[in-house]
Amino acid sequence: MIDTVVIATDGSESVTRAVRVALDLAERFDAAVHALYVVDEGEVDSSPEELRDELRDALESQGADALDAVRDHADRDVTTAVREGRPAAEITEYAREEDADMVATGTRGRHGENRFLIGSVAERVVRSCPVPVLTVRQLESDE
Repeated sequence: MIDTVVIATDGSESVTRAVRVALDLAERFDAAVHALYVVDEGEVDSSPEELRDELRDALESQGADALDAVRDHADRDVTTAVREGRPAAEITEYAREEDADMVATGTRGRHGENRFLIGSVAERVVRSCPVPVLTVRQLESDE
């Protein structure tokens, strides 16, 4: 039984299909939906110090847009959260805190295809999350 689904989104185009698949699954099980966006502290910390606040604000704005996109696709209430930290660790911790039954994520994020088959954040979530992780790849336009 699936009662709570966490959708990890980074606002990228490649996560759109993962959002739709996760929402469909939540609808079938009448599950609560949580959408989570993580401001990557590594990305902020690696930027020049004089740009960090501006970058953090831009990432938070992108996160608000990403969470709005999940809400726009949903036919039910969506609990949203923005966190700052290492994305995989924050996603895993959020799933634990919310007693999630499943986490859904795309396989490629904002940084493109860093890994051959699965994005590095998705791979880390799969390896560390205590609940099942549904990874959904973006289909090519001809698929």
